Amino acid sequence: MQNSKILCSICQKDEMITDLESGEIICSRCGLVVSDKTQETRAEWRAFNQEESNNRTRTGIPTSLARHDMGLSTVIGKSDKDASGRGLDAAMRATMERLRTWDFRTQAHTPTDRNLRHAFSQLDILKDKLGLPEAATEKTAYIYRKAQERGMVRGRTISGVLAAAAYIACRETGISRTLSDIAGVSNIKRKELARTYRLLVFELDLKIPMVDPMKCIAKVANKANLSERTKRQAITIMNKITKSGVSAGKDPMGLAASVLYFSCLNTGEPISQMNIADASGVTEVTIRNRFKDLKSQLI
Repeated sequence: MQNSKILCSICQKDEMITDLESGEIICSRCGLVVSDKTQETRAEWRAFNQEESNNRTRTGIPTSLARHDMGLSTVIGKSDKDASGRGLDAAMRATMERLRTWDFRTQAHTPTDRNLRHAFSQLDILKDKLGLPEAATEKTAYIYRKAQERGMVRGRTISGVLAAAAYIACRETGISRTLSDIAGVSNIKRKELARTYRLLVFELDLKIPMVDPMKCIAKVANKANLSERTKRQAITIMNKITKSGVSAGKDPMGLAASVLYFSCLNTGEPISQMNIADASGVTEVTIRNRFKDLKSQLI
């Protein structure tokens, strides 16, 4: 490969040759190695003919913790063509099909690999149902791998441990998802999910951040179809009670529902405690108790 941008220090010529295999830049006149270990600047996809070059077939998927092999294992492609682009005959196609089958079977040769493959297939479904971003998915896979290494999956359902790991990932990444939301989409009882969540936090020594009540206000207000005026006033009230320390130790969702109900009374927007309770997932008794505390504090 010709390179004419570098001058040779001996013969002062710019007739350089780049050896892509060894990464060396060599002068074509005197043979001086001007540079070695040069950075690879060619395209990162592979192509054996013009058609594959136009399609830009990638070299492989990126590494990910949400895959049982982290995306590092190789697979036999499904293309029935050789390196020259010619089609394979019938005997060779049958041979390649058998090789693909055995290659797929040997990818998960240990119980740990089979467990991770089953768990992360469920994680793909859970990710779509909850609408989780890539960061939360990777965090969920990381927590599940740590739990699997500690032997905490033994004796428990994979879906239960995975759902608890997803809730921890949502808390750490600041995504507004409650235990009830995750329990509903994963078909697990909320009590069992909460028990597994506490176990993971204790055994893995995790520091879980508190839920932001502001995000709870936006979530409840959108579900209850409240006006923007009520929502803004609720945010102002929530800022006041957060600074005063009243919100310490309170359930963020119940507190957000009470603040929204208080704002609805101030703005004159008609809504009942039952509607607020349905939108927030708490009971009407919780809203009344929190409302009494807020009323006495704010007055």
